[in-house]
Amino acid sequence: MLEHTIDVPVLASAVEAQDSADAADTLEALSGSDAAEVLGKMGVDSAGEALAEMVLPLASSALVALIGDDIGFAAAMLESMAPDDATDLLQELDHADRESVLAEMHPSAANGLRRLLDHHEESAGGMMTTEFLAVREDMTADEATEAIRRSAVDDDPHFTFVIDWEGHLRGTLSLRRLLIADPGELISHICNREVEAIPPELDREAVAREFEKYDFLVLPVVDAEHRLLGVVEVDDVIEIIRAESTEDANRMVGAGKEEAVYSTAREKLKGRFPWLLVNLFTSSIAAIVVLQFEGLITEIAVLAVLMPVIANQAGNAGQQSLAVTLRGIVLEQIRPNRAMPLILREAMVGLINGMLGGLVVGLVICVVGSVFGDASWRLGVVAALAMTAALAIGTFTGSSLPLLMRRLGFDPATASTIFLTMVTDSMSFFVFLGLASALHSWLA
Repeated sequence: MLEHTIDVPVLASAVEAQDSADAADTLEALSGSDAAEVLGKMGVDSAGEALAEMVLPLASSALVALIGDDIGFAAAMLESMAPDDATDLLQELDHADRESVLAEMHPSAANGLRRLLDHHEESAGGMMTTEFLAVREDMTADEATEAIRRSAVDDDPHFTFVIDWEGHLRGTLSLRRLLIADPGELISHICNREVEAIPPELDREAVAREFEKYDFLVLPVVDAEHRLLGVVEVDDVIEIIRAESTEDANRMVGAGKEEAVYSTAREKLKGRFPWLLVNLFTSSIAAIVVLQFEGLITEIAVLAVLMPVIANQAGNAGQQSLAVTLRGIVLEQIRPNRAMPLILREAMVGLINGMLGGLVVGLVICVVGSVFGDASWRLGVVAALAMTAALAIGTFTGSSLPLLMRRLGFDPATASTIFLTMVTDSMSFFVFLGLASALHSWLA
């Protein structure tokens, strides 16, 4: 199709024969308009499954193009998808396109999706699906089996939820227990009353932690009156964990938290440029520090060569501590009363690494000085002391910065790398040049 050597219906037939994940890979290789053209020639169900597997920015691009070509097909395709997948795509559309598509849907399907869209996309309600098995507690085992047999749920669940006439969650029932029960036995007598549930407003990071901590496969979402609204499944949580990791990685370097590989240039600029301005300001602090020692650097030119070496080592040490601390925060491994011992331990590790690294640098400077005569062993001592102090400062900053950000109410990962670099560069330059200035007469 890319080379205009194959008809769209032929390609659509080939894509439709693929597994949905492979079909998504094929469609992702096309432009949004071409992908929409292929989707329009596929069956509704196959097109919906393929679209749900695509990377979200590319899927939304194809969906927008399809809405322009055949909005009726686009609406039918979204109706065929799992409600949570359809909601994810609708959230990517602008308001006008979203309303146009919903207006083309069956009223019951559209109302169901609107209820999901009312929840914040980063909450349990925004993650949940409304497709789940549920039977009433006043049913007999035979009646519940028949209700499950008639159910339109496509998943292969191991249990069903138990509710009352008003939709309140009353328990769970394994399908195995249902199969071995007497046909006339009431569900209320054989169900498990102990069931964990989460509110729809719970943040998705907290949802992921619940799944990770207790090994859940599915969690029901209930309102304030304990009515069953939907369920969050483990496959959605895996996607959330991946998304949160991406957000943290983006925030650390000052990129937009929602930015993806296929985000538009406008979205990338919006997320990155403000932090580049911040970085421009923070990097100027290190430049001001160096400027204060302009005369010393002019007199001892080799200092300019050693400065970035020490700053780079301090920055790397700080990044190591930052990564470990951020991971501990995400996994909730850092308790408030354990924060200071953690910071001091990281600083001690930095101090020891600085001493070892400083010893290596000092020895190298001594050897170079003895061969070329450009540096003395005294400068090696100064560099070793500066590296020891710089790495201790770097690890102390790297471990304390995310904890401080969290204490102030900000995301711990927010631009951590930018602020860490500001501290490690400026302090490394200051310590090294300050020591060299204080011991200037000894170095001369």
